Formats: sequence, C-alpha cells, structure tokens
Amino acid sequence: MEPAADPEPTLMGAPHHGGRARLPRYTRGMRIGLFGGTFNPPHPGHRLASLIALKRLRLDAIWWLVTPGNPLKENSDLTPLATRIAAARKIARHPRIVVTGLEADIGTRFTHDTIDYLRRRCPGVRFVWIMGADNLRSFHRWQRWREITNLVPIAVIDRPQSTLKGAHSRTATYLARWRLDEGDGALLTSRGAPGFIFLHGPRSDMSSTELRARGLGFAPVKS
Repeated sequence: MEPAADPEPTLMGAPHHGGRARLPRYTRGMRIGLFGGTFNPPHPGHRLASLIALKRLRLDAIWWLVTPGNPLKENSDLTPLATRIAAARKIARHPRIVVTGLEADIGTRFTHDTIDYLRRRCPGVRFVWIMGADNLRSFHRWQRWREITNLVPIAVIDRPQSTLKGAHSRTATYLARWRLDEGDGALLTSRGAPGFIFLHGPRSDMSSTELRARGLGFAPVKS
C-alpha cells in the first residue's frame, strides 16, 4: 500500500533563469525533496523511495532532477535526456513528484552547484537532499561533498545490500552528530543543515544498472 498523500498545497509560478529555465512551481515555506540521478532507466524503486520520503519527512513535493550525466561515471552510452525524462514521468505517477531536466537548463554538472542555485532562486523553501543508501557509500567522492551537507539536510533511503555499508560509510560517520531518529523525520527540514536521517521501510531490488544489464533499458516496467 502506498503512503497516503497529503492535500496538495497552493503553489505559485517559479522564476525563469536566463529566460530559458522554469523551475517547478513552489511557494515560500514548502518542504521539497531533491532526488537526483541519471534515471537510466527510471524504475519503480525510484518511486518507492520518493513515496517513503514524502510520508516520513512530511514533504510537500519531490523534484526528480534528471541529470545530463554523472561526473563520476562513463556517460558515452547514456540514453538521451529527453527520453529519460519522459520515462521518469511515466514511472512517477504522483501529483507531488515532479520530474525535471533542471540541471541541463541551468548548466550545472555538480550537485553542490545545483543546490546552491535552488537555494538562491527559491528563498524560504526548505530543501532536503534524498538519496539511496547505495549512493551514500560513495558520497564522499562527490565534488564539495562537505559543503553540500552544510547547504541542505540529507535523507537516506535504505537499499538492499547497502544497509550496513551505507550506515557506516565515511559520510554517515561524518554526519553522525547531526543524525535524527527515524521517528523524527518531520523535524529534518525545519532543523536545517547539517542534518541527517536514515529511513528504513519497503525496499525494491530493482536498479538501473541491473535493468540495463538484462537488456530491459527503457522497456515498460510495471510496479
């Protein structure tokens, strides 16, 4: 069963960047999760993690940031951005999950720069970075990772075979002093950064890497 959705808040139009980019709609005071990745391909596990975050963190919305490419990975065989965005929208299927190609629009390659941009363009919005426990294991390799932890609180969603490695990763150890108990998820955005929470719940065994290896790619995937 899916977590129940709260009533959708009243929203206002977001500003443009350089006359091109339009942010998803928002209003001051909203709690918004940022869920970044290549989504190559997107799958129901991405949606499940988002539903957990929406409910446990009491978020108003989650923005999926479909990146043009991962700076830590080889991107030569990456499916075109427009195809990944379209597929992600079919998977998301939720009024409070918004799929965007924001990073391509504003010209950022690194998470730090994207978050910094959003904080400046959306004053009063309470952002939280959402990631799977598998990504937490390598988070210390991200550019300016410590500075990211000072920009937004971080919520980690448990993933199969990553529970212990993620919880004992370099980043988790660094953030241990600011870690909240799971039952305090609603406090994460109000306390601000640094902040850290590790959420357990229903888990999906699906991964984009496995789907590509099985040749499924962007074939329809049912939840």
